[in-house]
Amino acid sequence: MTRRRISTTVPQASTASISAVSTTPYVESRGRYVSFRRPFLEPCPYNVLVHVVVFRGKMKLHDCNHNFYGIKTAIFVEITGESVPTVIASLKDKVAPYLTRPKLPVLRLEDGTTLFNANAICRFLWEKSGKNSVLIEDEEWCEWEAVKLQPAVATALLEHIQHGKVNGDVQAALKALLRHLDCLISQHSTLSKNAQGLGFADVIVWSSILPLRTVDSLFTGLVVPCKALCKWFTHLEDNASLQKALKLVLPKEGCKEFKESLSAFAPQCSPTAAPKAADTAPLRPSVSCSQTSVEEREHTLSAEEIDRAFQIWTDPRNKAAELKKRTVPVLPKKGEKNVLITSALPYVNNVPHLGNIVGSVLSADVFARYCRIRDWNTLYVCGTDEYGTATETKALELGITPREICDRFNKIHSDIYQWFNISFDHFGRTTTEQQTKIAQQIFLELHQNGYLREEVVEQLYCSHCDRFLADRFVEGTCPFCGYEDARGDQCDLCSKLINPTELKEARCKLCKEHPVLKTSGHLFIDLPKIEPVFMEWFKKKTSEDQWTQTAKVIASAWLRDGLKPRCITRDLKWGTPVPLQNYKDKVFYVWFDAPIGYLSITANYTSEWELWWKQPDQVKLYQFMAKDNVPFHAIVFPMTQLGTHQSYTSVDHLMAVEYLNYEDAKFSKSRGVGVFGNDAQDTGIPADVWRFYLMYQRPENQDTSFCWSDLQLKNNSELLNNLGNFVNRALTFLFNNFGGVVPELNILEEDKVVIAKLSAQLGHYINFMDKVRLRDSIRCILSISRIGNQYIQFHKPWELVKGTPEQKLRSASIMALCANVACLLAGLLQPFMPETSEALRQQLNVPVLKLEAHFAPLLKAGHKMNKPLPLFKKIEQETIDTLKKRFEGKTPSPAKVVNGHKDSTVNSVNSHASGDTSSNAEELTHQVQVQGNKVRELKAAKADKAAIDKEVARLLDLKKQLAAVLGEELLPPSNQKRGGQKKKK
Repeated sequence: MTRRRISTTVPQASTASISAVSTTPYVESRGRYVSFRRPFLEPCPYNVLVHVVVFRGKMKLHDCNHNFYGIKTAIFVEITGESVPTVIASLKDKVAPYLTRPKLPVLRLEDGTTLFNANAICRFLWEKSGKNSVLIEDEEWCEWEAVKLQPAVATALLEHIQHGKVNGDVQAALKALLRHLDCLISQHSTLSKNAQGLGFADVIVWSSILPLRTVDSLFTGLVVPCKALCKWFTHLEDNASLQKALKLVLPKEGCKEFKESLSAFAPQCSPTAAPKAADTAPLRPSVSCSQTSVEEREHTLSAEEIDRAFQIWTDPRNKAAELKKRTVPVLPKKGEKNVLITSALPYVNNVPHLGNIVGSVLSADVFARYCRIRDWNTLYVCGTDEYGTATETKALELGITPREICDRFNKIHSDIYQWFNISFDHFGRTTTEQQTKIAQQIFLELHQNGYLREEVVEQLYCSHCDRFLADRFVEGTCPFCGYEDARGDQCDLCSKLINPTELKEARCKLCKEHPVLKTSGHLFIDLPKIEPVFMEWFKKKTSEDQWTQTAKVIASAWLRDGLKPRCITRDLKWGTPVPLQNYKDKVFYVWFDAPIGYLSITANYTSEWELWWKQPDQVKLYQFMAKDNVPFHAIVFPMTQLGTHQSYTSVDHLMAVEYLNYEDAKFSKSRGVGVFGNDAQDTGIPADVWRFYLMYQRPENQDTSFCWSDLQLKNNSELLNNLGNFVNRALTFLFNNFGGVVPELNILEEDKVVIAKLSAQLGHYINFMDKVRLRDSIRCILSISRIGNQYIQFHKPWELVKGTPEQKLRSASIMALCANVACLLAGLLQPFMPETSEALRQQLNVPVLKLEAHFAPLLKAGHKMNKPLPLFKKIEQETIDTLKKRFEGKTPSPAKVVNGHKDSTVNSVNSHASGDTSSNAEELTHQVQVQGNKVRELKAAKADKAAIDKEVARLLDLKKQLAAVLGEELLPPSNQKRGGQKKKK
């Protein structure tokens, strides 16, 4: 074998994106070709874009017959008009011999370069033929297609081929991706922004969906219902160039012809792949896909990027800077980046569970900490939402005042968030004088500007208590199932929505007397009147991808259904008083009042609160919440602000997420299902581990689940064996062999590659954090520590330190670079795991450093460290078993009184909540929940009766389907009428 040092060269025509590991300075000559040794990473199926191999000759495409993964390349050969002869290979041929397993298609260029990533091949052909340039947005779509869409399509087709049907989870994962695509296409019509005719990203994504055409049930069930997507797909399908390509790529015998290629080349990181080991947590679609996308980036570097990263590393201007101290109170400053952050105000009457925490306060805290270490002027406020029916009801049940309830639960919330290390600049509450003052002022401005109207509403009135009764203050017999203790908003036995006026034998919950119907005047905010100016605001705010897709979809759905006047007053005693003479006995509805809490909480933090809330040109507002809060933050509150005709700071970045479930069920305090905030601190698992795992599972694009076995897996594999292992082995080696003093750095060529890879991951981290893609950011951290581990493992400094003087110096230089990587990790961890970051900084003996967007030396030679200690502990299986049993809850089977008789039948919906139903039942249950929410909103908005009846009929139909799946008779005859409720806290 001959070894020789080479210099890396980059081929022309967009083949500059070469594998980072291909720049390793030694090569092996074997006959006709030269392959680079790969010391760090094995190739993933679609991760490495280009690999340089010397094979002189004409350009040729190697592929097998009926290759699912070759569809794209065949299409691009046709539409670009490039003359590329195809060499037919078998599934077992190793056309690219340096790969650990066969892979097709493979394109060999005339200069010897080999491309074995389908998207890289397509891009090469595209740009070589002189088509329009490929933009960054196109590259992002190609990444999404490669790591999410194509694996999902492949898995669905393979399941259909093998079993004649597609697993529910697999189909749901693919459906979610197609819906996401449908929503974006509905806004922009195409994926490629600079497309004139066919766009690069459009053809890539279209080619990935095309195989679904071979299975009618999949195409009609998944693609056709997505109207914008279906229109876009058929428009491309009608293109003359693609029509010709279609005849070449679609198999005559249907999808079964793809079986061999799907089985042979299936991605190892399929988004729906089942775990191989019994003790491995299931890989959920959003988790594995996101992780793969970051790992893919780890492989892709060009020679220019390597040189640029090294230039930045050696530039003396790029010095580590200590973070400047913050002044209190934090106020906006001209000429600086001013970031105002809020998280949805948690309702005081509830103890927050993990799902509540991850979607609002924790996500907001991670971003706020990131903004601070970037040295941005950042204020993060939150507080408990304390007014409303639920608080008043709970106080009456306990025989105490609403204020006492609020004081008690505000303390519970504060203690929970303090344990989770939530770094509020101020955590307040809505029951303050400032809240009354600001809310009433906003109300009076709306009234003065003519945006309020009065309507008369029929309500139940208790003459004994001398008060109108909100729905939660009414009990009675359910008109559907006969349950005698049904609430005024919903029956606990049959789960039907009810109007208080529909209850039989209705009684006041307070005194048990029978109420009577009376009319009551209420004030409504006239949303249709504000709508024209709001729509201009909405289009501007949502045009720059500053809102999450979840926020856009929910807000757009509300607008599409039409805005109606919305009631903003209630007949309660506990609330902000309405400042009009004829309404002195009423208070503001909690969802008018609560968002104003952001302003009043800021006002309780600083008297100069208007600098944050009345300087929209100086401040960027980020608001964090779960999806159920979107309508009020995206529509109702902004319209309220616009209706005042004042220059308020309104939401710029609406960061809404989906739901986090518990072991694929719902959190339930009453059933003891799931981990609540006050439980987490009793598990013995550190707060940082909880923060890490919740961010790892953050439901950014679809619902995710907390899973005990997955928590154990992530702690033991990612934190302990990856991150903790790298930091501890590096710092311990430095401490034991170099006295804890950072040695001199002597950078060799292979070190430049590592520096470039680390720089690339840091760049991705910054980009993701700027876009509040927190899940992807945390994976960048793990990729950096993984690179560090591979770097140490390959060079084996423990052997070098025992060798010649030159080898000892090399060992020292390697560990000096590792010490700088550990210091980088300390900074990147700070937003996610502040206690771990602080512990690592103490071991490194460094202050909190400003996070820069580039990787440069953070520790000088001669810097003295402290003694290193392990950062993480292993979570044992016994601990997981105990905790899982503790929080699994019990399915209740209470004796229900129905028509005077006791019935101990367990509601099948409760069985679903315990996680005992099939995937079909889970999907239907989710649809029932969504439709139920829609009905509630329509009734709360006093929508047209015909519209409400239509949606109620849809809800009844879904519940019938659910009952059929579960083998239960849950629903009454469909001709029975149903009531509704007004949305409340």
